[in-house]
Amino acid sequence: MKKIFLIIYVLTFFTKISTGQAVINDTLLYLNQEPPGLVPKVFAPDIISTNTGYEFGIAVSENADKIYYAVRLDEEWNAEILYTELKNRIWTKPAKLFLNDTFSCNDPFLSVDENRLYFMSNKAENSNNDSTDSDLWYIRKTEKGWSEPVNLGMPVNSDKNEFYISFSNKGTIYFSSNIHTSDSNMWDYDIYYAEFENKKFKTPVRLNDSINTKYFEVDAFVSPDETYIIFCSTRPGGLGKGDLYISFKNDDNTWSKAINMGETINTKDHEFCPFVTKDGKYLFYTSKGDIYWVDSQIIDNIREKSNK
Repeated sequence: MKKIFLIIYVLTFFTKISTGQAVINDTLLYLNQEPPGLVPKVFAPDIISTNTGYEFGIAVSENADKIYYAVRLDEEWNAEILYTELKNRIWTKPAKLFLNDTFSCNDPFLSVDENRLYFMSNKAENSNNDSTDSDLWYIRKTEKGWSEPVNLGMPVNSDKNEFYISFSNKGTIYFSSNIHTSDSNMWDYDIYYAEFENKKFKTPVRLNDSINTKYFEVDAFVSPDETYIIFCSTRPGGLGKGDLYISFKNDDNTWSKAINMGETINTKDHEFCPFVTKDGKYLFYTSKGDIYWVDSQIIDNIREKSNK
């Protein structure tokens, strides 16, 4: 039996080499951190999550060899995106994604093919204008590195605020916006989705009341197969200033009533910016100014409990 397993391993190894797929020692992934169990723990203390900064909103590449995250710069929530990558078996020191710091940016998220990195920014669309809102932007991967930022444009962006994008495998995006609000209630954010068809995004659609309320719903992460969505809300009945909630897709393709993810995840503070790795192993999120991670089995446990 051991011999069979050895043969399978060797064949898999050489298949990856022949197809040009990188072979990475698992112990080097995620900044050499010991994987979490069902109790959340701070991710990469003193490397990503530091005592001197407020880190939030992480994105991890499919191979787990590139990590992007944001750092808050001031009380106004101006921020910058940092990144680190595994090169020659060594993780690089976190560095700024944009050397130009004239605009704020955060909420990084890689496209399905990882050829684009999306983010939120208050960057003006051109040098002649001052930005009055936050939009979704992206940069493209080129032979010389990342391109200049490109505004995602209408119909996704509006004259109000859009942020925190995530993708399904089909290319559908989920994001937060306050486009539906009046000027007197600008903090009534909701979660929208926009399907990708004929090489462009269709008109965004607001998710129904299974997920959205008259309160604050933001930071939606949708699973690649769109079987669940995790988001932050400040609705009454939570455990803290803002909690993570989860909704599962029903058999009839509707979303179930969102439920609180519970005390294992949520605290008296504010939990937000959920992200699940592409292999489905780990859930990342932000709490108390640090980035946490936990085994994604916790999602299955909540699903099983909700079905009883």
